[in-house]
Amino acid sequence: MMYVTRREHFSAAHRLYNPSWSDEQNDRVFGKCNNPAGHGHNYYVEVTVAGEVDPETGYVVDLKELKRVIHTHVIDKLDHRNLNTDVDFLTGVNPTAENIAIGIWKQLVDRMPQGRLYQIRLYETEKNIVDYRGEA
Repeated sequence: MMYVTRREHFSAAHRLYNPSWSDEQNDRVFGKCNNPAGHGHNYYVEVTVAGEVDPETGYVVDLKELKRVIHTHVIDKLDHRNLNTDVDFLTGVNPTAENIAIGIWKQLVDRMPQGRLYQIRLYETEKNIVDYRGEA
């Protein structure tokens, strides 16, 4: 089995909060990430595809086609957006790194040009990283 990864970048703003909680509880749990004006990140997302190497092309997945799919279904929807209000696949979801990674997975899982989606790795910051491999 071979694993091929494409890395992309997007910038976006969000606010972490739970509307069913009090302001005090939101502040206690989410801290500065609960700022009512929001805050932003320069995210990196790595999309890993698993599969066998095609003997005719030498590819697991054509990276040009994978790039197109990622941009069409993820980057174009997230880049320079407010994740709380502007992104259809995050509607009603607290846009934590974990939930963003799950949302990206759902956008891509049935759209792989070749191979199968193996993992989404999302870097919210250089030090805060989440991995998602689909539902167990």
